[in-house]
Amino acid sequence: MREKIHILLADDHAVVRQGFKMILAAQPDMEIVGEAGNGREALDLAGQLQPDVIVMDVAMPELNGIEATRRIADLSPRSRVLALSMHKDSVYVREILRAGARGYLLKDSIASDLLAAVRAIARGEGYLSPGVSDAVLNDYRRHVTDPIDLLTSREREVLQMIAEGKTNKDIATVLNLSVYTVDAHRGRIMEKLNVHSVTDLVRFAVRCGLVD
Repeated sequence: MREKIHILLADDHAVVRQGFKMILAAQPDMEIVGEAGNGREALDLAGQLQPDVIVMDVAMPELNGIEATRRIADLSPRSRVLALSMHKDSVYVREILRAGARGYLLKDSIASDLLAAVRAIARGEGYLSPGVSDAVLNDYRRHVTDPIDLLTSREREVLQMIAEGKTNKDIATVLNLSVYTVDAHRGRIMEKLNVHSVTDLVRFAVRCGLVD
C-alpha cells in the first residue's frame, strides 16, 4: 500500500463532505484525492484516481451508493468501500455489504470511529459501526439457515447412522422401518443438503458434530 491512504469522498451533501474532509485530511497517514456529489461522479473519479478507500454515502441522487459500490469492483478493483449512512436498518447494511462494501459507518459516529474505520478498511479488514452490529447479527441469523435445520428429527437420526457406517438394513432394524423407507430418507437428506455421495454425508455430519 502507498505511504498515505488515498481517500475519495462521495456524499451529496457538501457540508458532510467538508466535515469528513477536515477530520481525515488532518491525519498524517491520510490524503483526500477527490470528492464526488453523486454515485456517477464517484464511479468516474474511482476509475481515474484508483483510491485506496472510498467513503461512500449509501443514499445519493442519480446513482445510489449501493449500485456505485457494485460497479466500482470492475472500475477500481483495489479500492475498498466504506459505506456511510444514517440508517441502522439491517436491509441497508445487508445490501451494501452484498454489493461489495468492506465496512458500514453511521453518519452520527464520532471522529475516532471514522478514522478507525478508514484505517481498518485500508488494511483489508472489515468495519461495522457498533450501532449496527446487533442489526447485522440478527439479520444474519434470520437469513442464513444452518443446513442441518433443513432436516427433520428423523432425517438427522438417519444421517448420524449413515455417518457411523451403518447400512440401510442396519438402520431399518434399529429404527423399526422398512429398508425402502430408510432409502427414501437417505435420498431426501442428500437432496436437502445438496450432497451426492456417502463420503460427503459423513463429512457434513462430522462438521455438524453429529459424529466424531
